[in-house]
Amino acid sequence: MAKHDEETEKRLIQLGDRIKNLRVAAGYSNYEKFSYEHDISRSQFGRYENGQDMKFSSLLKVLDALDISLAEFFREGFEDVVPKTDDPC
Repeated sequence: MAKHDEETEKRLIQLGDRIKNLRVAAGYSNYEKFSYEHDISRSQFGRYENGQDMKFSSLLKVLDALDISLAEFFREGFEDVVPKTDDPC
């Protein structure tokens, strides 16, 4: 598996924290119960919450289970992430 730079690692941790916070807000104190009820691999879901990399399709499945859109998901918890501006376009 490819290693990530420090900024990517930070963003993955933010992603995992956001998923966990939404799960808890949805009334699931236990990630295993949430993953079981939404047909998501328990071990995979645990890794997502711990900030390990995930496929975009996996994120979409988690967001569907949380009943939240991509826009809503990224609206909170990512305020300090500044987009790269080195694109000349």
